[in-house]
Amino acid sequence: MGIEIRRADERFRTVSEWLDSRHSFSFGPHYDPANVGFGFLVAHNDETVAPGTGFETHPHQDLEIVTWVLRGALAHRDSEGNSGVVHPGLAQRMSAGSGIRHSEWNDAGDPVHYVQMWVRPDRFDLPPSYQQAEIDLSTGELIPVASGLPQHATGTAIRINQHSAGMSVARLAPGQAVALPAAPYVHLFVALGTASLEGAGDLGTADAVRLTDSDGRRITAGADGAELLVWEMSG
Repeated sequence: MGIEIRRADERFRTVSEWLDSRHSFSFGPHYDPANVGFGFLVAHNDETVAPGTGFETHPHQDLEIVTWVLRGALAHRDSEGNSGVVHPGLAQRMSAGSGIRHSEWNDAGDPVHYVQMWVRPDRFDLPPSYQQAEIDLSTGELIPVASGLPQHATGTAIRINQHSAGMSVARLAPGQAVALPAAPYVHLFVALGTASLEGAGDLGTADAVRLTDSDGRRITAGADGAELLVWEMSG
């Protein structure tokens, strides 16, 4: 099994008056030919947007876009007539398909902090679509949140158009542990808190681990607990 730890301060960073965005992979003006994605993940952005600001209407095509809010609220509007406000505990998926335009805006009085992830779809030129769902994370287990994996066919809140990838979330109390999936590719992101990964050591907030041929080893939350975002992929 291969383990590659990517620390929070090693990521690309985009900063403006209204945005602080950290990119796990090559994104926008930041390009590293050795870091253009992992498995089916092509973007994994950790974003903080100031109040009364956001991303004006812009286009996407042939992407499965999953958004997970950690703090605050993010308003979504798109060219298909969909709208919604994403907050902690609610997952959002937008399938860009043949083409969609959308905006993401912080209408609230406090900054919004969220993680947005882009995945390549199974097929191109699909009809655009949108879905959001509340997630119960009270079990302390890895909960399938947005997935196309066959094993999650009846257990995930949101389906994505990629049958070889799925994201789960765990909210762990201090000292609580879960086993990571056994899969060809696993991407672990410590969204909040701290944790310790068996065989790899301590991880801080916004640290990430890329595992190849993952063997299902355990991760344990630190003294403040942890919120983990985990992608498992077969390609």
